[in-house]
Amino acid sequence: MKFSNIEYKRPDINELQEKFKHLIGLFENAESFDEQDALIKNINDLRMEFMTLGTIASIKYSIDTTDKEFEEEQDFYDANMPVYDSLIHRYYSAIVKSKYRKELEAKWGKQLFDVADVTLRTFSPEILEDLKKENELRTDYTKLLASAKIFFDGEERNLQGLTPYMESTDRDVRKAANEAKWKFFAENEEEFDRLFDELVKLRAGMAKRLGYKNFIQMGYDRMGRTDYNSEMVAKFRQQVEKYIVPIAEKLKKKQQSRLGIESFKYYDQPLDYKSGNAKPHGSPDWIVSCAKNMYSELSPETNEFFNFMLENEMMDLVNKKGKDTGGYCTFIEKYKSPFIFSNFNGTMGDIEVLTHEAGHAFQAYSSRNFEIPEYFFPTSEACEIHSMSMEFLTWPWMNCFFKTETEKFKYSHLKGSLIFIPYGVTVDEFQHWVYDNPDATPAERKKAWLKIEKKYLPYIDYDGNEFLESGGRWQQQRHIYMSPFYYIDYCLAQICAFQFWKKSMDNREKALEDYLRLCKAGGSQSFLELVKTAHLISPFEDGCLESFVGEIEKWLDNFDDASVN
Repeated sequence: MKFSNIEYKRPDINELQEKFKHLIGLFENAESFDEQDALIKNINDLRMEFMTLGTIASIKYSIDTTDKEFEEEQDFYDANMPVYDSLIHRYYSAIVKSKYRKELEAKWGKQLFDVADVTLRTFSPEILEDLKKENELRTDYTKLLASAKIFFDGEERNLQGLTPYMESTDRDVRKAANEAKWKFFAENEEEFDRLFDELVKLRAGMAKRLGYKNFIQMGYDRMGRTDYNSEMVAKFRQQVEKYIVPIAEKLKKKQQSRLGIESFKYYDQPLDYKSGNAKPHGSPDWIVSCAKNMYSELSPETNEFFNFMLENEMMDLVNKKGKDTGGYCTFIEKYKSPFIFSNFNGTMGDIEVLTHEAGHAFQAYSSRNFEIPEYFFPTSEACEIHSMSMEFLTWPWMNCFFKTETEKFKYSHLKGSLIFIPYGVTVDEFQHWVYDNPDATPAERKKAWLKIEKKYLPYIDYDGNEFLESGGRWQQQRHIYMSPFYYIDYCLAQICAFQFWKKSMDNREKALEDYLRLCKAGGSQSFLELVKTAHLISPFEDGCLESFVGEIEKWLDNFDDASVN
């Protein structure tokens, strides 16, 4: 089914509730395993019908946030997703209490029941109105970001449209583009503060009512984390500080030297070379044609997948006015189809986001035939292994996109992936601080951000920018507002992706074999179980970082700066 041909009709929430409750009642009164097994299939069919419509509405709204019809649909789902979640809560309660649980686990897998157990802790009908309010605040944050209308270089641009200027070889242009971007945040600082303050207090209140000490564990439970905790994550952050921060500092000094500047400012960060960063050598359509060739050669499985995406119009890739920021992959359940959303803007990020989201999409395509929705995607930290590893597994084809600038791209990509991790743990530690201190003022939060940032990113110099020097940088990070504690996931996954990078250098065939096995497993296992399935070392295991960081440092040290400037 082509995306343009998919019909959308708002679901009747009352009818959904009636049908769902009827099926749950039959399930609870069933007299055999076979009867309950059949009812699980009926319940999942009903779930996927509703989820499909919600996904379609969400995609259409993110493609054009000025579309009033789908703005109204977004409002509908903001109000009614918590109602739907309450039905899932009832379903999970029924399956975990089933007298046939042992047989159901044998049929559907233990992971479904682990997901159900952890999810049940995060919901109660008494927080229903709070969940609706949380959705409204999230949408308000999305609207605020998408509302940016910044006049720069002769025309009106959104936040994504400034990115090419932030990578300009002209330092004055880089600085001006950054100042224009952060001026938008400064002018809307009060609204960003208000939205976040309301979200934090709302989440803290929900956690208390559900019996949590604070929102931290509730946040972990909402992310479906069943085999690691905040203490393990804190130790991981310590390993990052010990092994990666010193390398990141060294790489930044090397970058400063390569650029030939006396002082290294925040607006110099995105530019790796005096001659300019690597850029794709063609239009968006040309990029897609290169990607088609790349995936046809990578493996028979990726060839089938990418042709499916093209034939069914399951990608919207180019930046335009009114479009939501960022990139994502989602899954249209009824049609067993991934969908890729991005904002191409003429930078090397276009290729990174395409391969990244294609990694997510390929995993979803590989596991599309699971009969239960919980297994279409794994938990987010496992999801990000597929996307980040795909970025590295496609390295042999980067010359198609970057031509003579291929080595520039590879260096920037590997270096950028490594120096991202200290930023990622900064975001994570900040979120832990925020929900440990829910009554902090906006000013106190910003002070905490600066303190944490200094520990992991000691080279940052904001050059007198008042908003950034006051600690406001984090307000651009969507995850902090939208999905609390969804950020360490990128760091954990990047550690796994680096192992795929190393594997692909040593034995490409084995690396691809492990990757395909991981993708086919979908969400049928927990994070650490999937790590084992892919023959990777757990990021929490002693010696994990040491097993590859030296190889990355060596590869980056051997890069010839003179050859690209």
